[in-house]
Amino acid sequence: MLVLAAGLGSRFGGDKQISNVGPSGEILMEYSIHDAIAAGFKKVVFVLKKEMVETVRSTVGEKFKDRVELEYAVQDYSSIPDFYEIPKDRVKPFGTVHAVLVAKDYLTDPFATINADDYYGTECFRLMYDFLGQLKNGSEAAMVTYILKNTLSENGGVTRGVCSVDNGRLVRVDETGGIMPKDGKVVSDSGELDENSQVSMNFWGFHNEVLPRMERYFNDFLKSLTPDQIKAECLLPIMVNDLLETKELSVLAAPSHDKWFGITYKADKEDVENKLRALHAAGVYPDRL
Repeated sequence: MLVLAAGLGSRFGGDKQISNVGPSGEILMEYSIHDAIAAGFKKVVFVLKKEMVETVRSTVGEKFKDRVELEYAVQDYSSIPDFYEIPKDRVKPFGTVHAVLVAKDYLTDPFATINADDYYGTECFRLMYDFLGQLKNGSEAAMVTYILKNTLSENGGVTRGVCSVDNGRLVRVDETGGIMPKDGKVVSDSGELDENSQVSMNFWGFHNEVLPRMERYFNDFLKSLTPDQIKAECLLPIMVNDLLETKELSVLAAPSHDKWFGITYKADKEDVENKLRALHAAGVYPDRL
């Protein structure tokens, strides 16, 4: 499993990936690792900013090192191909496709991707573990979707990949921003949405043979950029959608009915703490992970 944890956290105002939210000081990604191990995952690879590696290694790594194989990859500009000149004003990382590629040396088997700052629930890891066992080659992928109304923040707009699914296969995913509840409806930058739509939470499953194709896609993305595009990112949902359109990828899809929660805004932290406390009290998790 690949844990994507190198984002800037600009709306949160800091490194939300390592913010203590559990009743015993747990950080959010620890719950995903706990649930992934319970589902059968044997390896966890972290994609981090360089300055976060030792913190994650000494906290999360120490806690789980005897239960699962752990690896650490750094997402920075050093892995950007030489043909691309990085604009001097750029500070953002290059997105989730690049995040996967910086960890490619560790991805020797089919793998799943998750966001470090999301709580996914237990069901989805079992679904994904089963999916990964069905992938035969790099032309096959998988995703666990969520019901849109179960993925909203009360503190501002969020971005989701709104999915069209037919007979257990992903048809299309449209990256949609500004999604929020408003006056009993769910609205977005592009208009009103069905609250029961299936959406992507970056919970993808890939066969490791897809990595050369992913690298070509990322290089094409870089070649398409103009010097003023200093915030452009190469994102997994957009890549998947493009490969669906060219029929280079077929994606199994199934919904999880767990309720997502996560840390997008600083105001989300208290809500996450309360929900995790309730899950511990209900016996979903032990007193300490």
